[in-house]
Amino acid sequence: MIASARRKWFALGLLLGVQFMVVLDIAIVNVALPSIQTDLGFSRESLQWVVSAYALFFGGFLLLGGRVSDIVGRRRVFVAGLIVFTGASLLSGLAWSEAALIGARALQGLGAAMITPAALSILSTTFAEGKERNAALGAWGAVGAFGAVAGVLLGGVLTDALSWEWIFFVNVPVGLAGLVLAPILLNESRDARVKSFDVPGAVLVTSGLVVLVYALTRGNHYGWGSIETIGLFTASAALLGSFLLWESRTAEPLMPFSIWRLRTVAGANAAGLILGTALFAMFLVLTLYMQQVLGYSPMRTGIGYLAVAGTAILWSGVAAQLVNRVGVKPVLVAGMAFMSAGLLFFTQVSVGGSYVGDLLPGFLLISIGMGFSFVPISIAALAGVQPAEAGLASGLINTSQQIGGALGIAVLSAVASSSTNDALASGSSLPVALTDGFHAAFYGAAAVALVGVLVALFVVRREDLVEESVDAVPALEAA
Repeated sequence: MIASARRKWFALGLLLGVQFMVVLDIAIVNVALPSIQTDLGFSRESLQWVVSAYALFFGGFLLLGGRVSDIVGRRRVFVAGLIVFTGASLLSGLAWSEAALIGARALQGLGAAMITPAALSILSTTFAEGKERNAALGAWGAVGAFGAVAGVLLGGVLTDALSWEWIFFVNVPVGLAGLVLAPILLNESRDARVKSFDVPGAVLVTSGLVVLVYALTRGNHYGWGSIETIGLFTASAALLGSFLLWESRTAEPLMPFSIWRLRTVAGANAAGLILGTALFAMFLVLTLYMQQVLGYSPMRTGIGYLAVAGTAILWSGVAAQLVNRVGVKPVLVAGMAFMSAGLLFFTQVSVGGSYVGDLLPGFLLISIGMGFSFVPISIAALAGVQPAEAGLASGLINTSQQIGGALGIAVLSAVASSSTNDALASGSSLPVALTDGFHAAFYGAAAVALVGVLVALFVVRREDLVEESVDAVPALEAA
């Protein structure tokens, strides 16, 4: 544990700053894709890999990164992830070809998969469960909500004002500062009970998750009913099924099943999956609507998200206070309800729409939904978890959100494309057909968010959410 209270909060500032950088890179690339395509000569088919390579390695290695941080040492994995991520960001900005950029983005994803669960588990083992940890996790949730939209905002501004390379170069000073401060502010901790590493489990779960994310990102290309897509999903199911079978028989499993006995942890992961599904797809569809239908430039598109970015921070702060007053469950129910309402509002966007009439009210609803969802999900995902398994729990919730994001982008993009093609076949103009497709995607996203309301109501339990501080278990070894 960090000895000084002041040092503890400085450590939180470091963790939040680095996590903001990681979350930013999920969305910051989207607006810059046309510029990247022009400068590096990307084909249309290859361009998606600038986004998919990051998602593939981030989503695929998160669970492994979380458990390795428990076993090897959380600060050690955090620093190693920072080195990989910062170096890969520099390489991305210096990329000279398609292969160079895609490879560097894959390395970025690997670094992010090491940083995020290690950072969240350091946070959870530094702050006692109850009001103190809720305050820290409230700030963590605010960073998640703000970073998700700030990526689109900064991507547009940096691309227009400087060049697309700067969406990667901006990470380098943050990463270097983190490498300097981590040994000063963060103490080492790990699960001292584990004597061996579950290599077969690590190979099975990582390969299974990588194949799953690959199948989701390539489903639209191959066709959802194609032999290739069905084969990929079958292979993923076989690998993940083998992982579960192996974990039930090995003495020191990578993922102890005892963590799923906490129903609220399971509910938080389900809610995280749902939130990722709705949110990632929403940002993609809204960006396409603003650029392809309303004719916004990248910078204007980015600035359009200011309404969400600014108010999401405010509502995350409100949510962090409310969870200590009324509990996590009511706040999460409200968050998912606001998210659903915002997505339903976007189903009326029009070809000749305006920012104030067609976008701003929905943005304001979504910002409340994001603040009121990210914060309680972050708290519930660690509720009742033993400090020795903090990295595992952190890896699980982040994996759920990333898999949800890949699923949402793949499925709801397919819904939008199918509806657009039908409208074009019936004689509609391109702007009208595109808007019809976006309507269909928003209806799908709203339906997913409504399922999140049900999960919050019937799966998350108040009794799993501790009000008072608890002592750390002795299995945590500090250095």
